[in-house]
Amino acid sequence: MSPEFFAVLAVIIAAMAFDFTNGFHDAANAIATSISTRALTPRVALAMAAVGNFVGAHLGADVAKTVGDGLVKLQLGIPSLGIVFAGVVGAVVWNLITWWFGLPSSSSHALFGGLVGATLVAGPELGQAQWGTIIDKVLIPMVASPIVGLLLGFAVMVAIMWIFRRDNPAKLNRGFRTAQTVSAAAMSIGHGIQDAAKTMGIVVLALYTGGFQDSPDHIPWWVYITTATMLAAGTYSGGWRIIRTLGRKIIDLGPAEGFAAEAVASSVLFFTAYVLYAPISTTHTITSAIMGVGATKRLNAVRWNVAGNILIAWVTTFPAAGLIACGLYFLFRPFFS
Repeated sequence: MSPEFFAVLAVIIAAMAFDFTNGFHDAANAIATSISTRALTPRVALAMAAVGNFVGAHLGADVAKTVGDGLVKLQLGIPSLGIVFAGVVGAVVWNLITWWFGLPSSSSHALFGGLVGATLVAGPELGQAQWGTIIDKVLIPMVASPIVGLLLGFAVMVAIMWIFRRDNPAKLNRGFRTAQTVSAAAMSIGHGIQDAAKTMGIVVLALYTGGFQDSPDHIPWWVYITTATMLAAGTYSGGWRIIRTLGRKIIDLGPAEGFAAEAVASSVLFFTAYVLYAPISTTHTITSAIMGVGATKRLNAVRWNVAGNILIAWVTTFPAAGLIACGLYFLFRPFFS
């Protein structure tokens, strides 16, 4: 076995660890609202989210190409694999920190921040950040997607309230609990399209940098299967701390509100994946949609102090994961020389 093989293997293992933490960290994105409204039991919701993530992982090739070939340009060889390894492990560390505090931060931005941070500290002789793509595909969507989610969530909930204003509330709740099965499934697939694709992009980047394939955007079949399986396994393990934050701490949701938030968030995920090819944050999208839906009751129905803590986590994720990755790069560099 060549040194390149073991270096690439180390990156793939780290990527699968990130994929697993992404699953239990972001499981809340797909099913917190369905659990909080009692549309689905926790285990049924997690199982459905796991299946949805597995299916969605096979549909996210365009997002994977953006991650694997668009964010950073690395020189071929083992030293550059140390950059990828440090970036991925930095994202894992940040995921665990925010999970411990129950904050629904973005695993996507943790990964991007880790990768960019490690690339910058390694220096231009090993790699360069592609700031044009980072601004267009990461930073602008990072700001825009929560705003869109907030406004659409508010608008859709207002429309629902107006359309069904004369209907029996108990009958409506039963109907929207059923509808939430569909919206939560769509959210799960959208999460797989977005978040599994990011891990696939990292694995492809490692394979190309290590010299095991000639194309920086070809995704082997086993990468789809492995990434999808790890994300599904992580999702099924659950992320109860974050589920409680999204499902109850921001606002108490009813079935109609839960359906509106999930329908809006999943629509944004599909649109950005297939129209913009942008790897956006599922966490930002669903959380902002929940806030928008909740604001239709009254502004103080949303627990803005909790929302403020979430916002701090959003803003700090990219640089914090980058700083962690910088330190890890110097720690692991001797093993990739």
